[in-house]
Amino acid sequence: MKNAGFGLLLAIQFLTRLPVPVECPWRPATSRWALRCYPLVGLLLGALLAGAAVLLQELLPTPLLALALLSLWVGLSGGLHLDGLMDVADALGSNMPLERRWEIMKDPQVGSFGILALVFLLAWKGVLLWALLEAEMPPALLVAISALSRFAAVALLCLTPCARREGLAWAWRQHLRHRDLVFSLIPLSLLFLWLPGWPVLLGALLVFVLLYALVMIRTFTGINGDIVGAAIEGGELWLLLIGWSWWSFVMA
Repeated sequence: MKNAGFGLLLAIQFLTRLPVPVECPWRPATSRWALRCYPLVGLLLGALLAGAAVLLQELLPTPLLALALLSLWVGLSGGLHLDGLMDVADALGSNMPLERRWEIMKDPQVGSFGILALVFLLAWKGVLLWALLEAEMPPALLVAISALSRFAAVALLCLTPCARREGLAWAWRQHLRHRDLVFSLIPLSLLFLWLPGWPVLLGALLVFVLLYALVMIRTFTGINGDIVGAAIEGGELWLLLIGWSWWSFVMA
């Protein structure tokens, strides 16, 4: 149980900017438990977003509420996954050979493709949040999107090869087993009790993970930390779009 506790704290420290003033040991058992807890941390982040939505819905007009939720969403993660998104966008947009794409991804400078990807992603997220608020979405949808997108990261790490034997993705993946993917599903079972339409979200996420993994293997021969971070951001945007479509046209 101690390894599980340290793993949860490691996951919170890595995925969020929530203060965790505890030094957690990095060893195979704690790293595995940290990955198992990725969706649980997503549940926590989503619960904070949902709570903010409920508290502020009577105080702010819908556009400002959507902007406030988007700002909180970025702030809770510290923009960690947005950095990965920009790096991947710069590498993809360069249209360069493989080795040069890897160099671009490692470059700390952000290029024009990275900035464009950031602007469009945040714009789409903000507008979709606005639309979902107008459609009177259940707050549990935000919890589901946050948790499922972190599950996507675990699925990628578990099922997709790392392109290189270095970096964060390789460090996380070294001790990962397929059963850890099953363990990471357990927190998601809580959503199945609260959210109608969860099979649609889960199915849409699995399609996203499969297609994303195939594209990344073809483009980069595998994954790295930036690619996993970009998957979290892309998964959130994809699930926002699916959620809006479901609640606007099916549940209306």
